[in-house]
Amino acid sequence: MESLSFTFVFRAASALGWIAVVVAARARRGPLYAKFIGVLLGLHTLIACALVRHVGPLAPAFVALQGAATLHFFMLSRPRMRPLAYRALVSLPASYFVAATFLSLPWAIAAGLGATPHGLWVPFALAGVGIFQSLTLRREEVDILVDRAPVEGLVRHGARRRDPGEGTSARPLRIVQITDPHIGPFMPVARLRRICARAVERDPDLVVLTGDFLTMESQDTAEHLAEALSPLRALEGRVFACPGNHDHESPAHVATALARAGARLLVDDAALVETAAGPVQILGMDYHYRDRKARMAAVCARHPRVPGALRLVLLHNPGAFRDLGEGEGDLVLSGHTHGGQIGLVSLGLPWTILRLFVKMPDHGLWARGRDRLYVHRGTGHYGFPLRLGVPAEESVLKVHVAAGGAPYR
Repeated sequence: MESLSFTFVFRAASALGWIAVVVAARARRGPLYAKFIGVLLGLHTLIACALVRHVGPLAPAFVALQGAATLHFFMLSRPRMRPLAYRALVSLPASYFVAATFLSLPWAIAAGLGATPHGLWVPFALAGVGIFQSLTLRREEVDILVDRAPVEGLVRHGARRRDPGEGTSARPLRIVQITDPHIGPFMPVARLRRICARAVERDPDLVVLTGDFLTMESQDTAEHLAEALSPLRALEGRVFACPGNHDHESPAHVATALARAGARLLVDDAALVETAAGPVQILGMDYHYRDRKARMAAVCARHPRVPGALRLVLLHNPGAFRDLGEGEGDLVLSGHTHGGQIGLVSLGLPWTILRLFVKMPDHGLWARGRDRLYVHRGTGHYGFPLRLGVPAEESVLKVHVAAGGAPYR
């Protein structure tokens, strides 16, 4: 009876918490956000309520984590960056718990059918690994060979982590790409500022920022992003950006912050820059929700290739690579997927969960015909609370052009 009473109280309190979050979300941010947060927190709460009878002596921790998750979502109804203590005591535990419960779905189904969910510790242990991976980055040097050898279809092409050898440009173009930093619980301003400072220390030919800078917590002002990107002012004239889908939620703040950091935002626009590796034409695409093929074709028509220049296309969404006209970019740089976010990349295998649901390129180098696409695994992440098996990326891309690799020059 005591156990049943505890279960009842937990479920009742969780339901009341869910109602409070939805009401606050609707009052402060409108019905669309209320529906989104209601479904997300509702699914989490249903799973947690199915599992609560089976957590044994960990019940107090389970209750505390459920409280943190409810408070976290309640506070998201008002965009504001939270201090370190709040992130440590609320945001990170809440993210861990929400991720663990979603990973526990098979156990919750078993519990709902009356079975004992053995091994319940497994998803919670995996979420612990995810917390570590979400707070770290993998530093790499990636050699990309632009050889323009034709391939059939859209296939993974394999970026190299070695010198491509003879027959390539004498000096590779060195690029630091920062994408999907998503300033928020896992990416405070100080952390992104350190990442930008390390980018400056590497003295690349170019820094490209391929979108999705903010989250619900950071989109109320330009100050956070401007401060985080401020080290890039040392490379003014070498820093270029394109928008991501989340940047359309707060476009003025993003544009202001990029300008203050000395980054040139290319929204369906192009720039020509001289580098130590030769001239580079950079074409920055907006994030188009509809009519992508026609819109990108119009952008390319307005900005034809510059003879003798390597042509880079900044395209946040790698799914739009299929809609880019053939031959319009020697190399396309994308983000958006966070590398698939859950997968086996940490084990040296390319598989990610994203490929189970969509055919979008998830990470690494891809080829379609003579075109090449590099999908960065992301500087941060958003959406599902944690990374798991797909480390964030902090890399220098060394772009080697093979003899005849850019035939449109």
